[in-house]
Amino acid sequence: MLKQFTIDFQELAAHQYLRFDGKFWHTTKNLAVYNNILLKDIFTLVNGNSYTEYCTEEETSMPFIRISDLSFRYEINGDSLMYLDDSCEVSEDKKLKKDDLILATIGTVGKVNLARNFKGGTFSNNTTVLRIKNKNENNPYFYEKLFQSGLMQKYVYGIVSKKAQPNLQTYDLQNIKIPLFSREKQDQIVSQIEPIEKKIKELKSQIAPAQEVMNRVFAREFGFDLKKFEELKKVKNYYLDLASFADNKDIRSSVNFHRKSAQFVMSELKRVTNSKIKHFIAEPIVLGASISPADFNKNGEYYYVSMATVKNYVLELDESQLVSNDYASMNLNKAMKQNDIIMTRSGVSIGKFALVDDEFKGIFADFTMRIRLQNYNPLFAYYYFRSEYFQHLIHTNKKGLQNKNIFPSQIQEFPMIDISLEKQQKIVDEIKTELDKQEEMKKKINVERNRVDDIIEKAIK
Repeated sequence: MLKQFTIDFQELAAHQYLRFDGKFWHTTKNLAVYNNILLKDIFTLVNGNSYTEYCTEEETSMPFIRISDLSFRYEINGDSLMYLDDSCEVSEDKKLKKDDLILATIGTVGKVNLARNFKGGTFSNNTTVLRIKNKNENNPYFYEKLFQSGLMQKYVYGIVSKKAQPNLQTYDLQNIKIPLFSREKQDQIVSQIEPIEKKIKELKSQIAPAQEVMNRVFAREFGFDLKKFEELKKVKNYYLDLASFADNKDIRSSVNFHRKSAQFVMSELKRVTNSKIKHFIAEPIVLGASISPADFNKNGEYYYVSMATVKNYVLELDESQLVSNDYASMNLNKAMKQNDIIMTRSGVSIGKFALVDDEFKGIFADFTMRIRLQNYNPLFAYYYFRSEYFQHLIHTNKKGLQNKNIFPSQIQEFPMIDISLEKQQKIVDEIKTELDKQEEMKKKINVERNRVDDIIEKAIK
């Protein structure tokens, strides 16, 4: 449907970046019709930093909040939390305060959460902290729910710059029109929301993280000692003789690679299998295709499956990921088909997996790899790859200083549990049944969460 609006050149020229895209002006003129105050008048903005070289899975005093930890509608998800090691120095202004709002500004723009229990931590370079200037006049909890509302999410989506990936510029963020409410009204709205949020927390307490379900089933079936594994993960000081460095073709000498916990996981897996991933691949594991902004085309038939597409362990697709037919035809050797498994292989999001459930047209990105199996249950493999044992192998075998990577030549050598297809299916059925039950619980949670949106949006209107 054609959307029309009128604007003079003087107004266009007043924008710092000379925005002239219709989506931006339609949003700022037609969506924000409420009494408002500019975001910069309520919040101080603090941009995050990249601390990739300091990232560790080991819990330290410095939690590191990334986009993947943020949520569009709930609180920060700490299931896959990374930390910064003790050698990392973080300036005071970049240390989180409990009432800070952390906003994703690149990629999945619009995710926003209060820091809450992650006070004292810090945040990544693709996020910005909104720090309230006057807490007496503003309720931080109210603003979290306001920014998470459908109306404000639509607003944010309408003003992002979008080429290769969505990007919320600082100037546009500063000038977001925030609905104007007194502190008394904010508190009144919060008092309506809090009982609903309490119910949501009660429902969420009945849900176990997916990895925990997988770990429990695999541990029972194969006798994995998860308790000992957790104890070994805490060991940070140990001694090695020089011969240990020659046990691998790269002569790896990093502390992470030689961790006791990594050796334990490898011994546990080798106890139950002599097979490796390479024994079950239908064709070599390969990296994906690179792309330039000019290759994206909303009229295309193929999707570009990037690391961001896979970050939640499923393929999350939208029209912004469509590519031109010319680009697709030149990269058909990087196409995907049903039962392929796509893995992220670089950066802080390394080790995320997504299973291609159905046939669809997609080209996978150069920072991902495709695993195409044969004579193996793809869903069993997907669950195994997401288990903590396998994830630990990935994170102790990745290479690099600032930007960590792992390669097909490494992945193909990892142990692969070798049991009959019948036994694989039995384990798959058990895990899937439990996860399906949890999906039903999530639907109930979603119903309650929609009530929160209704309260916010009725107040704005």
